Amino acid sequence: EKKRCGSHNCTQAVLCTYHDFAGMEEETIKNAGNAFAAGMGNMEGTCGAIVGAGIILGLATQDKAKSVKGMRQIMDKFKQRNGATQCKLLKGVGTGKVLRECPLCVADASEFLEEILEKEGIHAITDDE
Repeated sequence: EKKRCGSHNCTQAVLCTYHDFAGMEEETIKNAGNAFAAGMGNMEGTCGAIVGAGIILGLATQDKAKSVKGMRQIMDKFKQRNGATQCKLLKGVGTGKVLRECPLCVADASEFLEEILEKEGIHAITDDE
């Protein structure tokens, strides 16, 4: 919904939805995602939703090996479902064929992130912790 209503870019939508897994304030993590809009600012880079999932994964696991393994799984599942991971290909720039709309990319990246967090037994960080 954060992406659909236009208040967040794709990266920010994922970051803000899962900020409590990273132990960060929502506004702080939203600002961390500013530069990742539109496929790294020019649609040439990886989908921002995937970038957001990777950032949350790294902060939540605090483990390089687990983060890299999880990111590979997210990328593989995302590409299998959508046919690409690069923003401009997903948006149909140059091909005229949109593979996936941004809100659905956010939903997919979130789904795959949640699967990994659950598998790793990682839960949101609350004020009690």
